[in-house]
Amino acid sequence: MEKKFFEKPAIFVGELSINVINLHKSLAFYQAAIGFQVLEQTDRKAVLTADGKTPLLTLEQPGNVVPKEERTSGLYHFAILLPTRADLSAFLKHIINSKVRLGASDHTVSEALYLSDPDGNGIEVYHDRPSSEWTWSEGGEVAMATDPLDGDGLLAESNHEWDGLPKDTVMGHIHLHVQDLEKTNDFYTNGLGFTVVTKYPGALFTSTGGYHHHIGLNVWNGIGARTPAKNSVGLNWYSLVFPNEATRKQVIARLEQMGVSVVKGQDYYSTEDPSGNGIQLRVN
Repeated sequence: MEKKFFEKPAIFVGELSINVINLHKSLAFYQAAIGFQVLEQTDRKAVLTADGKTPLLTLEQPGNVVPKEERTSGLYHFAILLPTRADLSAFLKHIINSKVRLGASDHTVSEALYLSDPDGNGIEVYHDRPSSEWTWSEGGEVAMATDPLDGDGLLAESNHEWDGLPKDTVMGHIHLHVQDLEKTNDFYTNGLGFTVVTKYPGALFTSTGGYHHHIGLNVWNGIGARTPAKNSVGLNWYSLVFPNEATRKQVIARLEQMGVSVVKGQDYYSTEDPSGNGIQLRVN
């Protein structure tokens, strides 16, 4: 894992908050299957970490929570980036032994495993190939594919046992269902300052600092898909980490010029993309 994509001057995803039906059940899954540690916990909320100090994922159980709604905007998956291929190998062995249903793909830039939590929230666990091996076009697009994963090769990579998420684990990217790609593109590029680095049918992949993608955006749930209810299973918000206050102020000014509402919180600003996906703007 190359830390330059998750530190200054890049803008990157720091953490996210999701709703779940049953906190106790979800917490058991995220600890046993994924390998998170609990940083803070109340009756209705748990903040999870890999290194014992940095929040990566918050689980919340609203009092009137409803199951995940189909064909809406919101979370497609969040992606946990492991430091090495050996770590992904150990995780794969662990998941197979845990009898968790699993998907897998080789994206050329990375190798990825896919699973869902008990409520259908999508999760990707992956490792990156070295950025020196990524292929970029003259037009500035990175080559990504969805090819079969060499599972046997991955399993042979490591002999160490899975012992939970390594402390250097980060939130590698987030992939969202949106309502309209043109409006979404305008918001994320002209507003937030991301660059489109590749396109698929019905999808855009954006990043800063030359990463293959920090944010994926798609209309695969349908153009104009409705925004889910605030109390449904799925995304509450995700955070973007800015390198400094000046950069955040520039972004806020651009968003407000576009007519986007930005609200000051305790130590962050909050906004929503055109599809109602909540974003917290934070400074590193």
